[in-house]
Amino acid sequence: MILTTFLVALLGAIALGIPIAFALMLSAAALMWHLDMFDAQILAQNLINGANSFPLLAVPFFMLAGEIMTVGGLSRRIVDFAMVLVGHVRGGLGYVTIITACLMAALSGSAVADAAAMTALLLPMMTAAGYDKKRSAGLIASAGIIAPVIPPSIGLIIFGVSANVSISKLFLAGIVPGLLMGAALWITWTWLIRREKLTTAPRKSMREVLQAARAGIWALGMPVIIVVGLRFGVFTPTEAAVVAAVYALFVSTVIYREMTWKSFYRAFYNSAKVSAVIMLLVAAAMVSAWLITVAGLPDRMVDLLDPLIGEPMLLMIAAMLLVVLVGTAMDMTPTILILTPVMMPAIKAAGIDPIYFGVLFILNNAIGLITPPVGTVLNTVAGVGRLSMDDTTRGALPFMLAQLAVLFLLVLFPDLVLVPAHWLYR
Repeated sequence: MILTTFLVALLGAIALGIPIAFALMLSAAALMWHLDMFDAQILAQNLINGANSFPLLAVPFFMLAGEIMTVGGLSRRIVDFAMVLVGHVRGGLGYVTIITACLMAALSGSAVADAAAMTALLLPMMTAAGYDKKRSAGLIASAGIIAPVIPPSIGLIIFGVSANVSISKLFLAGIVPGLLMGAALWITWTWLIRREKLTTAPRKSMREVLQAARAGIWALGMPVIIVVGLRFGVFTPTEAAVVAAVYALFVSTVIYREMTWKSFYRAFYNSAKVSAVIMLLVAAAMVSAWLITVAGLPDRMVDLLDPLIGEPMLLMIAAMLLVVLVGTAMDMTPTILILTPVMMPAIKAAGIDPIYFGVLFILNNAIGLITPPVGTVLNTVAGVGRLSMDDTTRGALPFMLAQLAVLFLLVLFPDLVLVPAHWLYR
């Protein structure tokens, strides 16, 4: 009855069009009422405590770093660098997209921001070169979702706070799965364009390659600083976010000198607006998580999944299928906040490494960003690229299947995540 009350209140509020954060608060209030412990002061206190978290400070700073990267010229130089490397090969602009996505993912951690920037920069170039616009948009959308997996990842930060696991370890464990996502896109793109006649750019000379590398060295240096700093304990993820924001601001204003006062204001305004939405979601979800724990729902979930506790792989498959299903109807952040406190007790009871589960959980949620009808990244690419949602979805379908194949490959072979992760953070 407790679970029914919570779900009916939550899903009913969402169906009425109430924003997710307020739907979570309404479902929490309904649960408190059902438990005969309704108190507005307790609700307010838990709402405040939900956002009062030092690790969560990483979210606005990484968002700011990503916005500055876009308006300050860092993104464009990454595209230019990828272009001189592979722009001359057949289907080269697709490979440029994948390389750019992996590099930008290591700078911002936001799938929507990366996808929007790549759509604006690369989609017109791909269309002009004779590439199928729908397929190109689908590739850009699918490449954009690498951002929540490769560090610094806002999704991994939120999961780490919700599940109370090391964000630094989550960051380091996400590197290999993120690169595998890029490899899957590379293979899929190669297969799709094998018979198409495409215009290619002329091969660049070694001098031009070195010039592009020199021009982009400051942009390419940020992920190295973050990963090395986390690996050797120089700073925490929150401190890494501040370093990333300050570094991006310094490079944009002092080195590249492309940031104007107008773009400076826009970067801070956009990052503050998005961060406020995320923080309100987190705060509201923490109230629900506290009430879920008080009501004993995690224990009931463990009892429900008891037949699978002794079979960790079957439990992981069931969990991933559930997240795939939920991801078609709900955005990434609320999915993380709602499912994490419910699923983690069963994961721990089955002896599954929380870091391993966290990376696959976020990878799965990232795929949800390109699954209709909600698919936030699909909507972003369709809007920026002036395409219909249906066309963008059809273009993304083969790449989405490739990403799902990576997900279930990692479920079947956990060492693909665990071995490099343990090597990185030992």
